[in-house]
Amino acid sequence: MTTTAPDILSAGTAMGAVTLKVANLDRMIAYYQLGVGLDLLAQDGDSAVLGRPGRPSLVLQYAPELKHASETAAGLFHTAFVFDNKSDLAASVYSVARRYPQTFTGSSDHFVSNAFYFDDPEGNGVELYWDTDPSTWQWNNGSIHMGTVFLDPNRFLQENLTEQGIAQATSEGDAYVGHVHLKVGDIPTAKQFYVDTVGFEITIEYGTQALFVSAGGYHHHLGMNTWHSSGAGTRTPALGLGEVSISVPTKDDLGALSDRLGARGVQFKDDGNEVRFDDPWANLVRVTADA
Repeated sequence: MTTTAPDILSAGTAMGAVTLKVANLDRMIAYYQLGVGLDLLAQDGDSAVLGRPGRPSLVLQYAPELKHASETAAGLFHTAFVFDNKSDLAASVYSVARRYPQTFTGSSDHFVSNAFYFDDPEGNGVELYWDTDPSTWQWNNGSIHMGTVFLDPNRFLQENLTEQGIAQATSEGDAYVGHVHLKVGDIPTAKQFYVDTVGFEITIEYGTQALFVSAGGYHHHLGMNTWHSSGAGTRTPALGLGEVSISVPTKDDLGALSDRLGARGVQFKDDGNEVRFDDPWANLVRVTADA
């Protein structure tokens, strides 16, 4: 599933922290800290960073001057936090369901993962999930087999929730952004940008409705859909998605990305440590190198 072609992102590429512009900083910190169970790593004035020590996964920025965008606008569909094991996922799901029961929107077995869906207090989509063993994932000609089968949340909790999980959502296990799902205006443009230019590989396509891409053989690092946003144009400043971040293994990978962006006429900023650019719908993307 991997390749050394220069136009492909290297294996080891991963998603970094997602930045959200928010109207009520305290309320949003409480949701992700007390509900989801992320640690509050730092708070400075109008900004807060949550995640696990040494691994930020969410940045909340207070932006009272902004309003909510239309449901049909491009932007964030959901931020997906992946957990090391089922008990950690169960603890988080139980915590959110107990403290914020009205935010639960559904749950599914996707064959490659068990996933639970929520909307945070400002309407941003949230996915909490656990990956099944990658050796059990089924691939066919480069396309991964994913489905959507009902996952009983009560049974999942009964089978996986521990006493520690009942006591508190925060655990010693890791939790970080496994993938990000975006609302886009059309799939061909998304494919041209995120596959042909940025360098992700397609893992599954659903016609003109959705596209899933990854690096290094993961089921997906980015999802893009037009379920609510077909025909959407460039975003205007609004609450919700502020930035998607991606980490690549080396500065050589960062340089190769800059070369691809430049060759394809994409405007970007490269200060040697990070590359920043907008996708075709003005979703801001920041790419950094691990080493």
